[in-house]
Amino acid sequence: MAYAGSANYQTYVKDEHPHAGARARLDSVARLMDDAFALPGTNIRFGADALLNVIPGAGTLLATGVSAYLVWEAHQLGAPKSLMARMAANVGIDAAISVVPVVGWFGDVFFRANARNVKLLRSHLDKLAKLQAEDGSITTSWRVVK
Repeated sequence: MAYAGSANYQTYVKDEHPHAGARARLDSVARLMDDAFALPGTNIRFGADALLNVIPGAGTLLATGVSAYLVWEAHQLGAPKSLMARMAANVGIDAAISVVPVVGWFGDVFFRANARNVKLLRSHLDKLAKLQAEDGSITTSWRVVK
């Protein structure tokens, strides 16, 4: 099964990577939260994170909760504590930016914590899959489809 994404996200063939399902799910969440929509007539993209912050307090809390879900998924996938700490720092920075009224809306457009976190996790999973393939513990290969 092929997974197609935007230019900011990897495109890959499912079942050829041991974490393909998780990667597809996390890419979808990050895309929804950070760049699902485009401002007409511009190249500026934004996501539900920026939209939720229009709702004072509750929107920021909900957006931060979704971002925290990505860190929890990283934990479930066996990410090292150092990686989860970097991801949590990105979530903290995003939450701090979002707390500031009006400025936070613009900050969410330009600081994409979810995309950053998925990129960090994707890199870790790629390294892990490569190591597992080299030691023979898995026999599938990872193939990026452009």
